[in-house]
Amino acid sequence: MEKYLALVARQEGAEVRTAVETLEAPPLQDGQVRIRVACSSVNFKDALAVDPRGHVVKHYPHVPGIDLAGSVAASKDARFKEGDRVLVTGYGLGVSVHGGYAELATVPADWVVPLPGGLSAREAMAFGTAGFTSALSVLRLEEAGLAPDQGPVLVTGATGGVGSVAVSMLAGLGYEVAASTRQSDADAQALLRGLGAREVLAPEALRMPEGKAIARERWAGAVDPVGGPLLRDVLGAVRYGGGVALSGFTGGADFAANVYPFILRGVRLLGIDSVLCPMPERLRVWQRMAGDLKPAGLLDAIASETTLAELPGALAAIARGEMRGRVIVTL
Repeated sequence: MEKYLALVARQEGAEVRTAVETLEAPPLQDGQVRIRVACSSVNFKDALAVDPRGHVVKHYPHVPGIDLAGSVAASKDARFKEGDRVLVTGYGLGVSVHGGYAELATVPADWVVPLPGGLSAREAMAFGTAGFTSALSVLRLEEAGLAPDQGPVLVTGATGGVGSVAVSMLAGLGYEVAASTRQSDADAQALLRGLGAREVLAPEALRMPEGKAIARERWAGAVDPVGGPLLRDVLGAVRYGGGVALSGFTGGADFAANVYPFILRGVRLLGIDSVLCPMPERLRVWQRMAGDLKPAGLLDAIASETTLAELPGALAAIARGEMRGRVIVTL
């Protein structure tokens, strides 16, 4: 059996410990593809996978990593052959099966996406699940009628993975982007303006005035990977017929709201699911990401890199909300 290195999470009592270990690749089954991983990425969900309170992984030991890109090492599915350049995001990768934080990964062929022309493996992982979620959010808002001439678009959590990519995508499409972040230092401001944000706001600037049930119309639409109490304020300031693409809950899973934005302005709350997105839609989104949704200078503007050995520190940073942009894991 072929041996490979992986970051393995093991539960020890009430804690989960991680270490780089040598594993043996299991026999390949019909309908499976074995991928030689070139790179992966760091996501908030990966941090939850190494936290026993995260409720993401049911069984340990486990190899996290909900993204990967590389080439086919072996295949028992006629759609893929050795050497094909591929990527995998979502489904059960890094959750129900061993994930991308390994030199080799064995996955169902139905999860595998051919790497689109125009994207390298590193660029695909600079996107990763976060970028895919951003792109899906933009497409859902477009399908709901959003266009660049309708006014500014708000992006919350803008220094995070989903937010930073969304700012860059929207700016590249010609939208006026307002970026909201709780990080107020000069570096964060410079990052967001470099990605194309016209305005950078603290979350406090989005709050509705005390006693108001709905705010003045401000945003043509919004990309919100934060959720939590701030979602009420975002919804209350969306213009007539606009929408909010909601994809995360780093700000909390609960929020208090009222019906006024929906019945007075026809605002739409658009749920974004990047995990079980059907394959035809998934392929369409990745083609857009290799085309008009690919930011100029994607790697320079958004991504930094880490290794398997350094990865636990990156997972801890994203769990604390300290990570900016995207981090690529090089194997």
